[in-house]
Amino acid sequence: QVQLVESGGGLVQAGGSLRLACVASVSLFSSYAMNWYRQAPGKERELVARVLSGGSTTYADSVKGRFTISRDDAKNTVYLQMNSLKPEDTAVYYCAAGIFRLHWGQGTQVTVSS
Repeated sequence: QVQLVESGGGLVQAGGSLRLACVASVSLFSSYAMNWYRQAPGKERELVARVLSGGSTTYADSVKGRFTISRDDAKNTVYLQMNSLKPEDTAVYYCAAGIFRLHWGQGTQVTVSS
């Protein structure tokens, strides 16, 4: 069973930064692809960033150059550093483990004020 707990969300002004963290209770964490998704009100959930077990990363076009995903396999933790935040980044951010079969965290709210 995979359990994921996110933290680090909050309210920030446009242009500010936040760092999200997701701690996974799972064996062989290092073998999992780890993801950050987000869902804004009235919109579908979208993939924001992914880091593979080997460390390769991919990003949604909307966050490239502003967000950075990283992982610390010794701590079973994945991070999302979010810089230059915009009001359109406001959403619930979810950590997810895997690719084809996803295990989800409970989400953390990020609100960016203009």
